[in-house]
Amino acid sequence: MSIRRTCRWLAAPLAGVLVLAACGGDDDDDASGTEAPAGTDAPAGSAAAGDVDLSADCPATVVLQTDWNPEAEHGWIYNMIGEGYTIDKDGVRVTGPLMAGDVDTGVDLEVRSGGPAIGFQTVTSQMYTDDSILIGYVYTDEAIQNSAEFPTVAMMSGMEKNPQMIMWDPATYPDVEDIADLGEEGIKIRYFSSAAYMDYFREEGIVSSDQLDASYDGTPGNFVAAQGKDAQQGFGSAEPYIYEHEVEDWMKPVSYTYINDNGWNNYAESIATRPENIETYRACFEKLIPIIQQSAVDYIADPQSTNDLILEAVETFDNGWVYTQGVADYAVETMKADGLIGNGPDDTIGNFDLDRVNELIAIAIPTYTSLGQPPKDGLTAEDVVTNEFIDDSISLP
Repeated sequence: MSIRRTCRWLAAPLAGVLVLAACGGDDDDDASGTEAPAGTDAPAGSAAAGDVDLSADCPATVVLQTDWNPEAEHGWIYNMIGEGYTIDKDGVRVTGPLMAGDVDTGVDLEVRSGGPAIGFQTVTSQMYTDDSILIGYVYTDEAIQNSAEFPTVAMMSGMEKNPQMIMWDPATYPDVEDIADLGEEGIKIRYFSSAAYMDYFREEGIVSSDQLDASYDGTPGNFVAAQGKDAQQGFGSAEPYIYEHEVEDWMKPVSYTYINDNGWNNYAESIATRPENIETYRACFEKLIPIIQQSAVDYIADPQSTNDLILEAVETFDNGWVYTQGVADYAVETMKADGLIGNGPDDTIGNFDLDRVNELIAIAIPTYTSLGQPPKDGLTAEDVVTNEFIDDSISLP
């Protein structure tokens, strides 16, 4: 995770060894009881009211574990929370009616924050230690990594393109365009030690060991102190704005390249569950996944009321996470412009390209094996993702 400004972290779900520990925070009496602002509900989605009653098929409260604090990259999830929500400061979670557009589905949605709220553990670990978590964000590489011992199946690709990137100072390195260029120039790259993609780039000879610095602590201090000499990981939908407009000792543009565009083609923030839940909650997922698909479309079209909720939650949690309206606005525009949230190659939002997943599996297996975390023998895309519950008719315009 990366601290944006001096107290801001960036989600890095590419964990090393999976750590099982108690999940962060039980329900308590410190809920704020805050009501949603007028206009929180997005326009109704494609499903008719009779198709979105979840009360007979889903848990009374659908619990979703995210990988980080509230931010616009999670807006398509918070967009489903209706009026009368509560913000639980101690539990670091938001709970309210689960809405399909302007239709109440008859159940609640509880969105739990990740990152510092769960001791920087993976979402996978949380799902395996707390049975109340029905769904959570699992990046495809994380699912591959843990497939042997802690399998998960993703039912919707939350983000078509992983926001993770490497950034550098364009004034210092005007000719650098990608990670291969950083490798050729021998530029130091600062990153979190758990980032498996960097092990892949090293093993492929794209970068060398002597230029990698795995001591990144999330703060901007070292990047600023290097005065443009070093590169650093981040989110393309956040850090470029933050460093140009909010890091007082920098306040100038950075250039960046996405991990996905450099060979580690990963789906991000996918909606996943434990394999046994596929059968147990099949009727639930048949209705819920299309609702989430439509919520993503609705959020991108009209994000402001949901971003108001996100900003309110950040302020209420008051846990060191700094998030501003400017960052939220930039994130939405970048997610659209850079295709972070977008349709797949067949113009459907949220579905998986199985060939793309198999290609990632092929390059990830030797990487994780070298790290002492070999994936499941004979692993294929169908083991970690499914398009069973996707509504092919739902897409971004």
